[in-house]
Amino acid sequence: MPAPRTTGRPAPSVAAREAQLVRQLLAARPDLTPEQAARLVAAAAARSGAARTPGRRPAAKRPAARRRSAPRARKTKEPRTGGSRWTTRLGVVAMSTLLLPAAAALVLPSPQDRDQGGAAPVDVTEVALSTQTSLLGKADRYRQLQQEIAQRHVDLDEAQAAEQTVRAQVEAQQQALGDAAAYLYRAVPADRYPLLGLSVHDRDATDAALDGQAVVERADQDREGAAIRAARAAASLAEAEARVAEAEAAIAETERRADGVLQLVRDEVDGLSPEVTGQIAALGAIPAAGAQQERNQQATLRWQAYLARLAAAGIEPPPAARLADPTRLPAGMSPALDEYARPIPGVAWAVIGNSPVTVLPAETVAAVSTALSQLGKPFVADASGPDSYDCGGFTSASWLLAGHAIPSTPEEQWASGSPVELTDLQIGDLVFSADGLDVGLYLGSGDVIGASAATFQVGVRSLAAGSAAVRVTLPPAAQPNEPLTGVGTTGLCGAPPPEPGRVGSPAWGGWANGQIPGEALCELGVYRHALRCDAAASYGQMSTAFEATFGQPLCITDSYRSLAGQVAAFYAKPALAAVPGTSNHGWALAVDLCGGINVAGTPQWTWMTQNAGRFGFVQPDWAGPGGEKPEPWHWEFGYIS
Repeated sequence: MPAPRTTGRPAPSVAAREAQLVRQLLAARPDLTPEQAARLVAAAAARSGAARTPGRRPAAKRPAARRRSAPRARKTKEPRTGGSRWTTRLGVVAMSTLLLPAAAALVLPSPQDRDQGGAAPVDVTEVALSTQTSLLGKADRYRQLQQEIAQRHVDLDEAQAAEQTVRAQVEAQQQALGDAAAYLYRAVPADRYPLLGLSVHDRDATDAALDGQAVVERADQDREGAAIRAARAAASLAEAEARVAEAEAAIAETERRADGVLQLVRDEVDGLSPEVTGQIAALGAIPAAGAQQERNQQATLRWQAYLARLAAAGIEPPPAARLADPTRLPAGMSPALDEYARPIPGVAWAVIGNSPVTVLPAETVAAVSTALSQLGKPFVADASGPDSYDCGGFTSASWLLAGHAIPSTPEEQWASGSPVELTDLQIGDLVFSADGLDVGLYLGSGDVIGASAATFQVGVRSLAAGSAAVRVTLPPAAQPNEPLTGVGTTGLCGAPPPEPGRVGSPAWGGWANGQIPGEALCELGVYRHALRCDAAASYGQMSTAFEATFGQPLCITDSYRSLAGQVAAFYAKPALAAVPGTSNHGWALAVDLCGGINVAGTPQWTWMTQNAGRFGFVQPDWAGPGGEKPEPWHWEFGYIS
């Protein structure tokens, strides 16, 4: 059946229209690659199609009488693909407002547009979101390949162990054959052929000759068997060596694929404009409390102002490879010099107006923007994102989204990095505490961003005295750096030293009681129960131990209680609930348990009294039997009341 006719010129096909939009996008944004432009236009087409899906906009309901009397207008059915209406809708959406990534990319002004006074509306949030999603996907793919590499190393170890076993068997068989060959070489004819000793004149020698011949024949059979076993062992060794070679080749291939993913990440971040990376810095951050929130915001605004200054001057951060040689820098840039007029490796200077400005590599810009977008995320030991981090996992994840894979612990990051003097410290450098147990990213102006075990969140803090630093974008030193041996005042990732006795204040993170954002907590896996992340981890371990004894995990009825929840509880049970804003549950450090624990003297309650302390949980005196307000179900992570 022919397609319906349309008036005027025939509309271009969908593929042709998309190709046209890609060309327009590349003309407007030369910093984008063809792949990025095609992906943005495809996203625009998909979302435009979703917007016209029937059922999105409810029809107005007309009176029944009018429905019966009014004639129904006949409409010509549109084709499913192609056609002027679809392409017009796509063109309008992609070329007009800020609703789509493609639209945002199309209206971003180029440096030439800025020079000519172009004033197109700019909102790069969609482009930044699309880029962040793409980078996260590549980072996940890299981590999967790293897991595959680890498994292939296990396979290689097993193959090498099997090879060693077979090689030992081959050596034993070859030794046996060598001994047999040496015996035959030294043996006289009479030893090798006892029947030669037969004589018609000596009947007594007959028995000895026959016995000797039987022994020789058995020895020949043993030598033949040994030869067969040696041949088989040699074949097995060849197979084992082939398996080892196959495992080594598999590791090399997987590592090649992983390196390819990193290169894709670097290519993507190298093509980003300062406007996009500046917007990435504002994505996903969780509000902190009080002075910490203001400090976080000031650091983010200062970083965005730096990128806006570059954008206004038409300066695009180059890839790190182009800043490696200070004698061959991009046009318009000169070597950055230290206080002794020596070039600072890995960065350059440009001039904006009459002032020099430091130009960082594109990868560094992406790493810092990614780090700032994670402000407020909770601290969890051994976590590397994207929902929670420890200090090494945070810096590792930030740089992975910039195309550089670094280890996940502070000790390994220091050992494998390229050290720099603190006097030459640049934004994006990894800075370590004096003892090497804590690490963060330098932000300039004496600020560092990192995941802290002291505040239980990602935040901005001051550069500590006695710190050391490495630069990720430089080649590592020929030999691993010597471990840092300075004297630190805190533990791993800035954890404060343990305080004996009761906790002075249960407040943490700067939040008020009951006003801790849910994003700063870790869920317990039961309904919506959540605690501070270290308490949640300990609770999970305690629940596992409890289940090993009683066959079921801990039963919980209450954990973190927001201020609104406290108000509701006080309204429902004023005699039992605490005054809103004072509940121990408002600090995300207390739980109420059930399943037998809620009754003093039961085996479950007794188990808690004997084992909870191993996991950091205690029952305050007022809640125990004979206490001021007995609540056998109430347990706290440390003495907080």
